Amino acid sequence: MKKLLPLLAVAGGLILGAPAQAADRPDGEARLARMLEGRVAGAPVDCVDLRRVRSSSVIDHTAIVYDAGSVIYVQRPTSGLNSLRDWDTMVSRPFGSRLCSIDTVRMVDPHSGMLTGIVFLDDFVPYRRVRDGQ
Repeated sequence: MKKLLPLLAVAGGLILGAPAQAADRPDGEARLARMLEGRVAGAPVDCVDLRRVRSSSVIDHTAIVYDAGSVIYVQRPTSGLNSLRDWDTMVSRPFGSRLCSIDTVRMVDPHSGMLTGIVFLDDFVPYRRVRDGQ
């Protein structure tokens, strides 16, 4: 029993520390807002040319962001938003070199390879940097 008490104290500390760590991490909307600072939204587009995309990021339960250099495209899915987790891997199978609003993205756990959800895309909103004097 004496050995069990310190073990329980450590486990309790880990459990109680978890909410504090979660509170330190910004929510999805706050992360997205930081990524879009200094940018202005343009008219939504149906497709993104994947040859221009440098990288993509998943923001937990919020959006997928495609970085195409001077333009950042934000994808807020119509369905499957709860499947967006930044630790999962996105798998898409576009027709040709463009990812469009009619496509889906599968979310896969990188460790097990198991499907964790399907995300149904919507229009992509381009964000461009605001130039001085505008």
